[in-house]
Amino acid sequence: MDTSVRTCLWFDDDGEAAAEFYTSLLPESRIESSFHPEPGKPPLVVDFVLAGVPYQILNGGPQFTQSEAASISVTVADQVEADRLWHALTADGGQEGQCGWLKDRWGVSWQIVPQAVLDMLKNDDRQAAGRAMAAMMTMKRLDVAVMRKAFDGE
Repeated sequence: MDTSVRTCLWFDDDGEAAAEFYTSLLPESRIESSFHPEPGKPPLVVDFVLAGVPYQILNGGPQFTQSEAASISVTVADQVEADRLWHALTADGGQEGQCGWLKDRWGVSWQIVPQAVLDMLKNDDRQAAGRAMAAMMTMKRLDVAVMRKAFDGE
């Protein structure tokens, strides 16, 4: 067997629903397998791919919970896609955070970032990048148009 690496997310018992939801959101995503050691009970392990990246969910029980110490960062092409993911992930009990961060209904932390935001922040014009960063620090869901105005000095 070749060596493989997957990020494992610990859930109480509803990890399969989370994996199904996550894979419905992004292209190049799919459930690969699930391991059911006890018939009629939730799977212990769910292996899935999210936008081409392998993940695993372990339904390990309530001993551990999700935290912001680990997150899924998604860079998207545009504001429309950022908004679609933001609204889907914060629905049904999710929580908005600062600067493009959010928690979904299972407590998994995500950052949704339009590519234009990264382009502004990495720009060689450090003053313009600083204005864009200052604008970003006031936001929850990132707004490219508002950040662009700040970047341009408007």
